[in-house]
Amino acid sequence: MRRTPVTNGPPALFVLVACALAAGACDRPDPVSARSPAPTSAAEFAAAPAAIRAVLDTQVAAWNRGDLDAFMDGYLRSDSLRFASGGQVRYGWDATLEGYRRGYPDRAAMGTLAFDSLDVTLLADSAALVFGRWALAREASLPPASGLFTLLFRRAPEGWRIAADHTSSASE
Repeated sequence: MRRTPVTNGPPALFVLVACALAAGACDRPDPVSARSPAPTSAAEFAAAPAAIRAVLDTQVAAWNRGDLDAFMDGYLRSDSLRFASGGQVRYGWDATLEGYRRGYPDRAAMGTLAFDSLDVTLLADSAALVFGRWALAREASLPPASGLFTLLFRRAPEGWRIAADHTSSASE
């Protein structure tokens, strides 16, 4: 029987690759993980779905009064924010806001927003997946719009925020 020689540890290259992967060096930077709050208590974990729904309710209220800046408070203010819609992907809070401003240049285009069929699934004490439907009722000159969304929420120091948004419209 032939035996493989025993070494004092894994090869240095393996250690470097493992450390890089663990640190996320092979992916987009994730500034949230470096400053995420401490793990939640059982009560905070149980309250997370209601806290996430409150963020979405606040977004709807901001949208319906025409306040895109307040609407954007529901998103993680980070360059790692990912927004995918209409066959395009944008990275960053500023790019996402600019996309909303281009797509909804005035109050008439914004219409009245409603979310429904919300399904919040906690993935961990600092991450949740949200599925739902959105609808815009608008003036007669603009057609109504609707679709689906999938959101990745992260618990950041400022509270639950959307870290990734994939939104589709019924016409896509």
